[in-house]
Amino acid sequence: MKTKNENNTLTVFLEGRIDTNNAAQTEEEIFGTVEGWNGGIVIDAEKLEYISSAGLRVLMKLRKSINKPLSVINVSRDVYDIFETTGFTELFNVRKALREVVVDGCEMIGSGGYGKVYRIDPETIVKIYNPGISLDFVEQERATSQKAFIMGVPTAISYDVVKCGDSYGVVYELLNAKTTAQMLNEDPSKLPEIFGRSAGLLKKLHSIVPGKESGLPDKKSKMIEWVDSLSGFITEDEAGKIKTFISSIPDRGTFLHSDYNAKNIMVQDGEFLLIDIGEAAVGHPVFDIAGLMLAYIILPASRGKSRSDEDLRSLLGFDFELAQKVWGVMCGAYFGVQSPEEIGAITQKLMPYCLLLMAQRSLSVIGDNEEAIKFRIDAVIRQRLLPAIENVPPLDF
Repeated sequence: MKTKNENNTLTVFLEGRIDTNNAAQTEEEIFGTVEGWNGGIVIDAEKLEYISSAGLRVLMKLRKSINKPLSVINVSRDVYDIFETTGFTELFNVRKALREVVVDGCEMIGSGGYGKVYRIDPETIVKIYNPGISLDFVEQERATSQKAFIMGVPTAISYDVVKCGDSYGVVYELLNAKTTAQMLNEDPSKLPEIFGRSAGLLKKLHSIVPGKESGLPDKKSKMIEWVDSLSGFITEDEAGKIKTFISSIPDRGTFLHSDYNAKNIMVQDGEFLLIDIGEAAVGHPVFDIAGLMLAYIILPASRGKSRSDEDLRSLLGFDFELAQKVWGVMCGAYFGVQSPEEIGAITQKLMPYCLLLMAQRSLSVIGDNEEAIKFRIDAVIRQRLLPAIENVPPLDF
């Protein structure tokens, strides 16, 4: 029996027909496979053609023996009908087989840390997540997007979760829409209009207070969890200083996008819509604004040091030479200021929060490489973040 062990989850692949003739043998093979396993278990039914009541009883015994939720994925329509008719969809998390999409030759309209966005036809786009990102993660992102839509966040309408080779994706309805990054590339003279409106949209997002029932995570709590995850790499004193700084940020129930940038904002018939909202949270707006600074002030400063010009253009979605102007427009529009001196003062004041996000994000993308972690901690936390958070004045917005 074929299995796959990934991310502490054991996937068991069922094939062919399971009925009274082979149910006992299937049971023996499954239980022999999972014996001693303490992680999660998933049944992949992509190649399962039929399952009788005898086969269903095997799965019921498995569920009782592990005393954990059991998911059955990639179920064909015919097999799903059996699960549904017998009531087993109430006992298991049964997921139908995902529709396959092909993006070869499709226009890529955006890319980010989790994947790439393609236009697959005039009416729809698809976000294809990077290989290795689990189906649970993708479905959670889609669920978050749907929750945000109900809250009044202007998000693109998501359809189904799909497969693309070894990766998963989410299809969205967007008729002939373009990202704000694409629009800027096509006509840089529209920069003030595009990003003035982008700042207005961000202020609108920050007027939404989802409430505890939304289930969105608290940004401050997540950041403190991140500091705790660095135990063994930073001292207790260093961790204490960073957590004290995070705790000093005023508590807010404001909606946060957490990855607000020109590649995640689509324009359809003049309406601005968000397409990547899986990291949504609640907290103080400074987290979103510091994220803008990280993208448009800190990132372009890495030119020639750690990133090539082409790499920067790919990450930003537009020419890196425009990044500082984008920040100036968005900062000015968001805070209602105009002069370079006022924008410069705000930028300086927000820098410690920007460096906090830079530290968190730069350490989150390097995995378990201890040498890389130690290097980033020294370069980003000890040399930049810790000096910047000494005697920071309270936030006043």
